[in-house]
Amino acid sequence: MEEELEEAFKETYPEPETQSELDDRYAPFTQVVGEPATEKKSEKRFIDAIRDALWQSMEKFPDLVLMGQDIAAYGGVFKITEGFVEKFGTDRVRNTPLCEAAILGVSLGLSIKGMKAMVEMQFADFVTEGFNQIVNNLAKTHWRWGQSVDVVVRMPTGAGTAAGPFHSQSNEAWFFHTPGLKIVYPSNPYDAKGLLLAALEDPNPYLYFEHKFLYRSVKDIIPDGYYTVEIGKAKLVSEGSDLSIITYGLGVHWAIETMHLFPDVHADILDLRTLLPWDEEAVAETVKKTGRVIILHEDTLTGGIGGEIAAWIGEHHFARLDAPVIRVGSLDTAIPFAPTLEKNFLPRERFKAKIEELLAF
Repeated sequence: MEEELEEAFKETYPEPETQSELDDRYAPFTQVVGEPATEKKSEKRFIDAIRDALWQSMEKFPDLVLMGQDIAAYGGVFKITEGFVEKFGTDRVRNTPLCEAAILGVSLGLSIKGMKAMVEMQFADFVTEGFNQIVNNLAKTHWRWGQSVDVVVRMPTGAGTAAGPFHSQSNEAWFFHTPGLKIVYPSNPYDAKGLLLAALEDPNPYLYFEHKFLYRSVKDIIPDGYYTVEIGKAKLVSEGSDLSIITYGLGVHWAIETMHLFPDVHADILDLRTLLPWDEEAVAETVKKTGRVIILHEDTLTGGIGGEIAAWIGEHHFARLDAPVIRVGSLDTAIPFAPTLEKNFLPRERFKAKIEELLAF
């Protein structure tokens, strides 16, 4: 042992190379955006789009395993995987114990064996039980020793259903601070399917946030076939030159509905879609265009993703601004059960007043 230790001490410290350190966060992967496999389209709810993506990924990747609590014969608490066992069998659609840390640990083990894994958190709130596995194992493993982590963690998230403080949280900001993860958060059925398919192709760890309120309340005509949406690319939902609204998830729908109250105001509404990495180029373009920016998210205001984006805009594009960057988020409290209190907790009612404040500056 002493001889081997002496050999180890002869090693010199590596020379720092910043770009190499940054590149090592993720396994090498170049996304090729896939156009719809067929021209056929049909009306899909948000939840149907997610189901489509899982089903088509299971067909495309025979080494993909789905894991979660009650996702097999029962089909999951939201019934997204209903019928999957009959098609793909219990070896690939696996019920798990009530132990999020163990499920996530197994997903990393599958990846080390060259397989793919999708882990469903029954509710995004429960991810706390597996927090260490995500931020210290999934996120850091490629940087540490070059092992890809081919895992997608689905996170049913968000409020609006009076489900209280342990089934309604928006916790994407917990992970936004963690290098090595990728985070997507769709707002519509087309993106819900295309982003999930893209995440399942990529051999890197993803957190895929899906808003529970959108499951059965939003629908659209989308392609039936396999297709992907570009990771890291925001989408301009509407165009205008008066102000920029930067948002994601349910916030996109709040922004569209609120702007109907301002018929003479024309806004850029930028749907980030991918939160990590987020689209700096698209944000810069809309800031340059309007000079007035409001960032809206359902997550609590303090420490939310909006703070990082606002700081980045202030640092890089201050000269383009005609007013301070405004953030709108939920109250810095736990989420109440009572619908009246939940409504007050969420930022939607305060959003209109903040737009008026921004326009009046």
